[in-house]
Amino acid sequence: MQLKENKPYIGRFAPSPSGSLHFGSLVAAVGSYLQAKSQQGIWQVRIEDIDPPREIAGASEDILETLQAYGLQWDGEVIYQHQQSEYYEAVLEELSERNLCYACCCTRKMIKQQGGFYQGQCRDKNNAIIGNALRINLLSIINNTIYFEDKLQGRVVLDPTQIDDDFIIKRKDGLYAYNLAVVVDDIQQGITEVVRGADLISTTGKQISLYQLLNADIPNYVHLPLAVTEPGFKLSKQNHAVAVNKQDPIPTLKRVLAFLGHPVPENIALNTCSDILKWAAEHWSLDNVPKQLEIQI
Repeated sequence: MQLKENKPYIGRFAPSPSGSLHFGSLVAAVGSYLQAKSQQGIWQVRIEDIDPPREIAGASEDILETLQAYGLQWDGEVIYQHQQSEYYEAVLEELSERNLCYACCCTRKMIKQQGGFYQGQCRDKNNAIIGNALRINLLSIINNTIYFEDKLQGRVVLDPTQIDDDFIIKRKDGLYAYNLAVVVDDIQQGITEVVRGADLISTTGKQISLYQLLNADIPNYVHLPLAVTEPGFKLSKQNHAVAVNKQDPIPTLKRVLAFLGHPVPENIALNTCSDILKWAAEHWSLDNVPKQLEIQI
């Protein structure tokens, strides 16, 4: 089921605290902010801190300070995923009671040896839950999502190997998987549209499948072009992308807007980030945002 257009707009930016915001992550923040504010909507911030081994001390605070330095003021309180465990457990319990998930003992090495993608080897084995990962059972969905309509990219056809992938929703080490947490959080927050980078397109089919299993409204999706240093190499924290400048944010903010197809006119006096974002929200249109999946900077 697709979202009803008359619902009040609620968007979000959901960074992980694995490092400071770089140009690419600022593109996602600004794009999601403007998509919300151009529609008089709510823009929330959620810190996705459910993977402690990847987190860097102080990164959450640094991210929030950076958003404020760029005039990106969120609505309501910041939500932290590590405080959402009760919601994740409730959904896992529901899925278990409905026989929509199962324990899997397959390792990455085993999956690689069996063709490189998981093919349901543990679906009927009744493995013990303790000490194993939990996977969703997609066989229960009559028609898996083979494509979805993106409001920027148009119709996106998904990789067939991912459509039938019973993806992990709770890891063997007890940590909640991204695809579970992001869907549960978006449902809890009432998110009506997800605006994020095009690198996450491949996860969208899985997340839509989970919405279907939970009988929840599916949000709209907008996948913005990725900033890359060369084709296929996106800016990322893992690739040691440079943090954006918090002390002199205006030049970088103007670069982000130009990247998103909304260059700031030189003949207009816009002296603060707030002024620039107000102008951008008034002129924002997805028709002007480049539709390619990546842009070299």
